[in-house]
Amino acid sequence: MRIPMTCCLCPFLVCLCFIQRCYGASHHVPTKVPSKNQTKLANGETEVHHRPKRGWIWNQFFVLEEHIGPDAQYVGKLHSNSDKGDGSVRYILSGEGAGTIFIIDEVTGDIHATKSLDRERKAHYVLHAQALDRNTEEALEPKSEFIIKVQDINDNAPKFPDGPFEATVPEMSEVGTSVLQVTATDSDDPTYGNSAKIVYSILQGQPYFSVDPKTGIIRTALPNMDREAREHYTVVIQAKDMAGQVGGLSGSTTINITLTDVNDNPPKFPQKNYQVLVLESAEVGTPVGKLKANDDDLGTNADIKYTIINSEGANMFSIATNRDTKEGIVSLKKPLNYERKKTYTLHIEGLNTHADPRFTYLGPFKDTATLKISVGDVDEAPVFSMDYYILDVYENSPSGTEVGTVTARDPDGDNKPVRYELDGKEEEESYFRIDAKSGVIRTTQPLDREDTPWHNITVVASEVGNPVLFSHVPVTVQVLDTNDNPPEVAADEEVIVCESSRPGQVIQTVRAVDKDDFANGQRFSFALPSQLPVNPNFTLKDNEDSTASIIARRRRFSHLTQELYELPIVVWDGGEPSLTGTSTLTLRVCPCQRHGRIRMCQGEAFLSSAGLSTGALIAILLCIIILLAIVVLFITLRRSKKEPLIISEEDIRENVVTYDDEGGGEEDTEAFDIVALRNPAAAEELKFRRDIRPEFKPDRLKPVFSAFL
Repeated sequence: MRIPMTCCLCPFLVCLCFIQRCYGASHHVPTKVPSKNQTKLANGETEVHHRPKRGWIWNQFFVLEEHIGPDAQYVGKLHSNSDKGDGSVRYILSGEGAGTIFIIDEVTGDIHATKSLDRERKAHYVLHAQALDRNTEEALEPKSEFIIKVQDINDNAPKFPDGPFEATVPEMSEVGTSVLQVTATDSDDPTYGNSAKIVYSILQGQPYFSVDPKTGIIRTALPNMDREAREHYTVVIQAKDMAGQVGGLSGSTTINITLTDVNDNPPKFPQKNYQVLVLESAEVGTPVGKLKANDDDLGTNADIKYTIINSEGANMFSIATNRDTKEGIVSLKKPLNYERKKTYTLHIEGLNTHADPRFTYLGPFKDTATLKISVGDVDEAPVFSMDYYILDVYENSPSGTEVGTVTARDPDGDNKPVRYELDGKEEEESYFRIDAKSGVIRTTQPLDREDTPWHNITVVASEVGNPVLFSHVPVTVQVLDTNDNPPEVAADEEVIVCESSRPGQVIQTVRAVDKDDFANGQRFSFALPSQLPVNPNFTLKDNEDSTASIIARRRRFSHLTQELYELPIVVWDGGEPSLTGTSTLTLRVCPCQRHGRIRMCQGEAFLSSAGLSTGALIAILLCIIILLAIVVLFITLRRSKKEPLIISEEDIRENVVTYDDEGGGEEDTEAFDIVALRNPAAAEELKFRRDIRPEFKPDRLKPVFSAFL
């Protein structure tokens, strides 16, 4: 970087140029360059060719950067041993910047720089030198390479390439806590002098922060820095080269430091007592109030959990924390009743959920407040004495029979009278009515338990003069049973009597059924009708367990003689009063196998109902077999008629069969294709073997048909 020379640097640069111009040759390190009598080897050594009289001698050159002056800057001098000083040697310069930046005096070999150079752009230049005989243009020395190095001066100030910076450090940090490290860069040569040796210092930000002069690490300098008092700080750091000495160049950068939050502040309620009014009609779960404890911290450090710490409040109310507003929301847990309790006192605690153990010395991180809730009175609907009612009434009771009574009252202080009515939307209303003042429920018609054992109705209670306020209660009416249905014998299956039954054998055990409930229908008794003569075929035995057994009285039954028997049975229940019913059972006689298994009972019943005997059934089966035989013969006959009439091409007449039957006239012509007789070639395709003959003839079937007919 090019910068103007200040007045303080001018004497130093003038002295440096003067020393170089006067004593440059003696202070430069002479270098022996291989001449014509030397060869440079690969390992850096030189091989001498014993030509000591001639040599190609020049110095290693340096040029000061940022040269300012009217004259070109002297760089150095090239000289060959062949030069006797008579001007016969001509020096030529080539390579980087030759002729533009660097020029050479062809006679003296002096090299000058015509332009101001910047080391930060280019630190050295590679050039080539030649020494020629001015008269013959013959090379007196081989072409040789040398380097001109640009000498550094302190012309670049330190820079912070990544600034400005943002940094954070927790509040209340200890002194010396590292915040951030900044690093400045200097384009000057770090290997030459102190031009690139940087020292850091703080220009702004004291006494809160400090910086290490060598490393550039910024640290806290004050204890207990409180974010709640001040959160943001601006720090300016300076980097100065020349190891901070006078005359050095400097650069600066800004660091914005933010103190991050820690939980060093307990929550505080802004006031200790709160009061709120809640109507007794508020529903369970409804928010009834809110309060908030303030916390100067941020984020999770300010999270607060609210708790109701007294049992009186915790039983009726609950509290939860709103995550967004950090408020404690109080909600109703149970219904309120102004007439029972008019006020509630809640002791509420607010506690930090993420306490930092480093700051426990500051005290408990919680606070308490009192919330007084006053219950407001509202005009309420009547309240029934029970949540539901179960009433009962006997079936067949006359209309107007009292079923039961429901009771409701006004919960308000004035205790207004209550009016009762049935819900008109229900169908059960037609069976019952209710007294509007007393709440007595009565029947409107006799009820039948076997038809509907339960009735569900709804009673509505409202304040007199204010029908808008009303309440409902479900009422279930159970219809109690009376013994009003006679029993009867259950006929689940047909009673079968085996032909081989013996006297005293149990034919079947029967039971009774009753539409009445278990209390009136659990005991049954059985008997045969006393008004009928004694049954000669069957008798009945009461087993005294609500079942009876049918017993045969004679030996041998025949379904051919009599298939069906009817047996009337009288059964009575054990109810109060006892009811009697008579059922008639049908007994079917069937042939049975050994051990009483039924055989062909259903099949024979079908045949008997059709009016067919066994002989008739056999005749029908024979007719079916004969008809099937006729069908088979007829199909075989039709297949035989399809055989061709022409067998041989030589003698057609020998294969014509003569029949004694009358012709069919036009039907015969249509049935037979006469072309087959006129075209023997066509008939050849239908020719059969001579050794195949028809297995039967139509004439032979006549006796068979006659036999069937």
